[in-house]
Amino acid sequence: MAKRTRPFSFAKSAKSLQENVTQSGPAAAASYTLIGAIILLGGIGYGVDAWQGTAPWGLLIGLLAGIVVGFYELVKTIWHK
Repeated sequence: MAKRTRPFSFAKSAKSLQENVTQSGPAAAASYTLIGAIILLGGIGYGVDAWQGTAPWGLLIGLLAGIVVGFYELVKTIWHK
């Protein structure tokens, strides 16, 4: 016996995709914030090192601050629900 399958529906597929994207929005934003904070503050620390000649302390402090700020934003987003 052949198994009956439902016909494919673009409308249902598009609606499902839209719901998934809407639900994942805050998590995606938090992950981008985490990466962005690490890159931005690490870059500022690197710039301070190049300007003041204090390598590697500015970079290390900048990376550490980026991790703290990024994870703070991530936790704030996750616990907001």
